[in-house]
Amino acid sequence: MHEFRAGSMLLEKCLAGVTNLVVDRHEMGWVRDESTFADADAVVIYADGGKGHPAVQEGRLETLRGLMAKGMGFGVMHYGVEVVPDLGGREFLEWVGGHYENSFSCNPIWEPRFDKLTEHPVTRGVEPFQIEDEWYFNMRFRPAFGDGITAARDGAASFTPILVAAPSGATRDGPYVYPKGPYPHIQAEKGAQEAMMWCVERADGGRGFGFTGGHFHRNWGNDGFRKTILNALLWVAKAGVPSGGVESSVSREDLVENLDPKPAPKAKKAALETPKVFQRLANR
Repeated sequence: MHEFRAGSMLLEKCLAGVTNLVVDRHEMGWVRDESTFADADAVVIYADGGKGHPAVQEGRLETLRGLMAKGMGFGVMHYGVEVVPDLGGREFLEWVGGHYENSFSCNPIWEPRFDKLTEHPVTRGVEPFQIEDEWYFNMRFRPAFGDGITAARDGAASFTPILVAAPSGATRDGPYVYPKGPYPHIQAEKGAQEAMMWCVERADGGRGFGFTGGHFHRNWGNDGFRKTILNALLWVAKAGVPSGGVESSVSREDLVENLDPKPAPKAKKAALETPKVFQRLANR
């Protein structure tokens, strides 16, 4: 889980066959040289979020603001969807239409089925799929976009939900990953649908998307899950999405490549033996 580096490398590999597309992948933090943005059509962040989000550190929001004003695309995935309201919240509402907000949104492990896919370039060639993940929901969307489950407009900006499903009552009742919950306002909406992925076309001409899945690395082996994101990566950069979507294949070997090093398991303490003198006393 949270194999953001391995996941990014796998997506890069899947895009290698797309003509006229250049992918620059930057790992373990922010780009080392911001001049790489000079000819970039989009920035997509698949990384830790919250107060440690790479986009909100050291004046980087201002850097991104300048890029967005020029119509650059912007996408955020899984934990990268989360920012603190007063540290990136306003910008994310503007650039991608919504974000995860701690204690307002929630993050349970559950298995939605996406069987009614919105007609959009991002869903080209995607068949209905069902998959377990830490699917965040109840995002904080722009007021004009409502609860994020129907297409909407905000002036010249447009919003399109991509992956929508209804969490079960048990999912809403928790536990969530963190905080464990449950939250009364989440429980109160039992039966309601939620958006787990959405796209925006901004007034400045740029595009954006938010995707709340991506916790389990194994999910990149699911064709529908993977194709949705590969299509989104092209779309957000204003590259043409093939009529059948981006074709790719992922093997079991691919899914175990480039994983982060894991700490060695702690050695189990040897069971203490009862001294024989006490054993003799106990047997009397």
